[in-house]
Amino acid sequence: MSQPIRIKDHEKDARLVRGRVVFGAIAVVALMGVLIARLYFLQVIQYEYHSTLSENNRVHVQPIPPTRGLIFDRNGVVIADNRPSFSLSMTRERSGDWQQVLDVIVDVLQLTPEDRVIFEKRMRQGRRPFEPVPILFELTEEQIARVAVNQFRLPGVEVVAQLVRHYPQGAHFAHSVGYMGRINEKELKTLDPVNYSGTHHIGKTGIERFYEPELHGQVGYEEVETNARGRVLRVLKRTDPIPGKDIVLSLDIKLQEAAEMALGGRRGAVVALDPNTGEVLAMVSQPSFDPNLFVTGISFKAYAELRDSIDRPLFNRVLRGLYPPGSTIKPAVAIAGLDSGVVTASSRVFDPGYYMLPNYDHKYRNWNRTGDGYVDLDTAIMRSNDTYFYDLAHKLGIDRLSSYMNKFGLGQKVSLDMFEESPGLMPSREWKRATRRQAWFPGETLILGIGQGYMQATPLQLAQATALVASKGKWYRPHLAKTIEGQKPVDENPIPDIVLRDPSDWTKVNHGMQQVMHGARGTARKAAIGAQYRIAGKSGTAQVVAIKQGEKYDRSKVQERHRDHALFVGFAPADNPKITVAVMVENGESGSGVAAPVVRQIMDAWLLDQDGRLKPEYASPISAEATAREE
Repeated sequence: MSQPIRIKDHEKDARLVRGRVVFGAIAVVALMGVLIARLYFLQVIQYEYHSTLSENNRVHVQPIPPTRGLIFDRNGVVIADNRPSFSLSMTRERSGDWQQVLDVIVDVLQLTPEDRVIFEKRMRQGRRPFEPVPILFELTEEQIARVAVNQFRLPGVEVVAQLVRHYPQGAHFAHSVGYMGRINEKELKTLDPVNYSGTHHIGKTGIERFYEPELHGQVGYEEVETNARGRVLRVLKRTDPIPGKDIVLSLDIKLQEAAEMALGGRRGAVVALDPNTGEVLAMVSQPSFDPNLFVTGISFKAYAELRDSIDRPLFNRVLRGLYPPGSTIKPAVAIAGLDSGVVTASSRVFDPGYYMLPNYDHKYRNWNRTGDGYVDLDTAIMRSNDTYFYDLAHKLGIDRLSSYMNKFGLGQKVSLDMFEESPGLMPSREWKRATRRQAWFPGETLILGIGQGYMQATPLQLAQATALVASKGKWYRPHLAKTIEGQKPVDENPIPDIVLRDPSDWTKVNHGMQQVMHGARGTARKAAIGAQYRIAGKSGTAQVVAIKQGEKYDRSKVQERHRDHALFVGFAPADNPKITVAVMVENGESGSGVAAPVVRQIMDAWLLDQDGRLKPEYASPISAEATAREE
């Protein structure tokens, strides 16, 4: 049976179509509303935000690094300046595939794969966005031309003219002024990211590091308009940087050269101070190195040669070299004995050539095995008599001895602006108990009295201890900066002066030191022959290897680098000190024979004029009374 044919309902279809049209119209209107609302939100409500983003795509703020302050010696001779140099910089955000660009740079400039590794390492270091990174310094004219011709292949790469640090005096002041180098990752985390924007080098050692904030200055800025490729079209606004402060050092280049010449190429250290101000007049550590090698990056080979050299040219012997002071501290020990009242200037000790503690059979030898007989304080200093100072140290005891030596700066940092300085070591009963877990023995006190044993000091500390004798206990901390932009450095943590119960004790020790140089039996009298001024000095010998009991030092059986160090300290003119000098000659063996002549040459260079005559301001004729005492 067939199904009936359905009749089409045109009214129903019309209602369906009208519904769909209405729904579609509503949807279109709604979507248009959303679009209009979104456009309103973006163009009206967020107008400031998006206009700023648009402006930032066109306008960039670029840092302007400040010009670093200059460094001069006391006479105005330039020690550290800035010279123009062309470097190749790269901005990673504008270079696209920056590693491929590095490959092009290596190819264009015909560099080595090692250079490519260095470039990539520099590019990966932390930095601010859109900050150019110098990857190659001191470009030659040929390299600049090659970059210009291939500029279309080097997006984000440009040749930049900038000032780099230069040390015209070369190795003369490497250990005092120090040097600059590239900022590393560790330093980058501690530096002010704003003030060091655009700065890629920082002081690494010496004055360059200690006074980094003063030398660096304040960064400047400029707003520049750039095109789509990042090229600067014009400068919209500029804030000039504030240059770093100039520093005048107390060092004297002529005295520095005289000290180096006096050392004669030997390994050693020299410090010359003004005992009345604490100014460092000369500071030499030999051998030295050229600090210019480090400014723009030293090669691996060159650095390895310096680092691995047996002579250690990178090691600052003045500030970090630790040596037994030997007999150079005997004047300070004598002051301790006089002030504590355990001896007087006339107290005498019999010297048979050795000293023995009560109830002990060990003999502590005097350097003069035959002995000097009865010796008083004056003779003990003049002859550097060990037996006298063994006895004096025993009478003082370790507690008083250590306390007095601390007052002279031993066992602590003494400088004002030399952060690399080592504190050295002045042992005490407490120190040995804490570090060795042992009691203090009487024999250890004896050898401390002649500057041996655990005691260690830097040449700077020995110079300062001697300057305290010269200034009669007045503490002036050694410093390298004479003025910073015309202002003198301020010691915010002054060390108390050494005040004696009887101030005449300074004069008594001073006279004994003069006898070392001018006395008939003085240990360094040869170094004072022909002197036009009085010198107060003290020689010393620091053992490198120990000698067995009863044996005598034989240089022929000792390797050159195991021989004793030669030390000498002194000041002049003795009655009105103007210069204090400490000299250490590694493996020089004889303080009076090797180090004392070095001290004399340095003093002559400072106190005598070009004609070899004593400068009028230092004139101090040898009195008849002094001459009579010597005879």
